[in-house]
Amino acid sequence: MIPNDLTSDIKTRLKSIRGQIEGIIKMLDEGNDPEKILIQFKAADKGLQKAHYLLLDEVYRKMLAIKIVNAVNKCPGNCGNEERIEFIRQEFPHLKLDELSDKLREMKEIEERLARYNGKNNSEIKKS
Repeated sequence: MIPNDLTSDIKTRLKSIRGQIEGIIKMLDEGNDPEKILIQFKAADKGLQKAHYLLLDEVYRKMLAIKIVNAVNKCPGNCGNEERIEFIRQEFPHLKLDELSDKLREMKEIEERLARYNGKNNSEIKKS
């Protein structure tokens, strides 16, 4: 679920972009100077990129936070990944969007290792 304040911000941005697009259409209909039209295209594109960034940032941050919590819960303190999990947890508030996707991939790898680790430990417990 996307927070209401973010949804509101993105909707405001999209409405503004819609106005810019309508302005571009009007400029084309009126045969305006192509350079002025290009400026409006660039402004609309930049606004759309910003709205897209805000949404991705929110979604990726939420996914990474969930993966960190799951990893912390699955790592009993001696799983071999605790230092890396703690490092990512500490860095989380400061990560940029491109770093978020890298950390998501890394946390996926950690989750896979933890699944093997916990599966191995569960098998050893059952044998005892």
